[in-house]
Amino acid sequence: MFAVTAAALSTIIFSAGYFLSTSASNQPQPKANPLVSSVHTLYQSMGLVSDDELGLNNESDQVIIDEGENGPSGTIEKKTVQRGDSVYSILNTAGLTPAEIHELTSQLKGDKAIRGFRAGKSYGLETDKDGKFTRFTWQENPTTILHLTKNEQTGKLNVNRETIEIETRIATLEGTLHTSLAKELSSKKRSTLTAQLNHILSSRINFKRDIHDGATYKILYQEQWLDGKFARTGDILAVEINANGRNVNAYRFLSANGNSAYYDESGHALSQSRGLYIKPCHYSRISSPFGYRIHPITHRRQFHGGVDLAAPTGTPVRAVANGKIIYRGRKGLAGNLVAISHGHGVRTMYMHLSRFARSCRYGTRVKQGDIIGYVGATGRATGPHLDFRIIKNGHLQNPMVALRQKAPTRSLSKKELSGFMAKVQMYQEQLAHTPVMIADASKQGENKNL
Repeated sequence: MFAVTAAALSTIIFSAGYFLSTSASNQPQPKANPLVSSVHTLYQSMGLVSDDELGLNNESDQVIIDEGENGPSGTIEKKTVQRGDSVYSILNTAGLTPAEIHELTSQLKGDKAIRGFRAGKSYGLETDKDGKFTRFTWQENPTTILHLTKNEQTGKLNVNRETIEIETRIATLEGTLHTSLAKELSSKKRSTLTAQLNHILSSRINFKRDIHDGATYKILYQEQWLDGKFARTGDILAVEINANGRNVNAYRFLSANGNSAYYDESGHALSQSRGLYIKPCHYSRISSPFGYRIHPITHRRQFHGGVDLAAPTGTPVRAVANGKIIYRGRKGLAGNLVAISHGHGVRTMYMHLSRFARSCRYGTRVKQGDIIGYVGATGRATGPHLDFRIIKNGHLQNPMVALRQKAPTRSLSKKELSGFMAKVQMYQEQLAHTPVMIADASKQGENKNL
């Protein structure tokens, strides 16, 4: 019986390596030395099979990695949903059988449902090297992608939801105004900051009346980036405005109970004139008030628990205050309905919506002003309008009276005030040292931050 010692085996391997490398010295060098596979074969022939995937037996063995790709790859195409298209028709055209399509589409429910599918939207279609379907990709929003896949080897069909991580950056805008602040911010593609500024400083300054040429400002705010590209603005953290020698400052502070608010440099809240609720939508008129009325369809005197706000179909409907969505769906005569709990026994309802916002889902938290749906005429309705309702401790409230309520001012505790002052100092240092995007009209286009 043929036997070999470890020492002899090492000699054989060394010699094989020497002669292989010597004989190949005058030839073009391959990407990977065949010695690794030769060693594996030699070990096997002697009954010394290695457990390693590359046939290696100890840490001193040399590992050479082949470069390149293994065979031709498939293709990825970006396509557009055409009028009359459906997920079924797209998958059928891509070569899937009705049974396979059924298996995939039966998984499209709950958090894996396809939302916003309509003509004009883009999708991705991936095929293997033989042109066979492997993946359908649907980007629901900038941070969510849905993948419908077929495994090339096993044929297994799956639906997966991918969430893209958002990178939050701190940025600064500053400038000297020669036009309105809204136009300055719009020129820098940051127009969404305008509404925030109006909301934060409405109790301290009138932007149309008090801001003139020569006014200066600094804004410290968050930006959200995806894959190295700017996606949208986030919250304003601090703002300092000097107009006609008058300084107006606001700083964001998160209290111990998790609520954020804006205060001046002394810790005084900037909410004296802010409403407890905002209007749920822009409307042309009140088509039906709260209380008893002659119903427009039944023509009988009935109690109306909300207020009907007439507006065109598709008008955005917003959460009137921070809260949590406790209902989203169809509700009989109310049509498409969203209900939000705001705490302290307060709930609001938004009825007859034409559709829901993509981000509006049961159990999600919303901020005041977030879009939750769009005006429509679903359910029992004579025309497009929003039936808006407010319930407190189980009892209906007159929405128009509630919308006029002012938010209570809140003073910071001694402990919170100490933390706030430290935050103000940090914000001021960031305003002074964070790379700045210049918004001076004389320097249009200069961008030191992005």
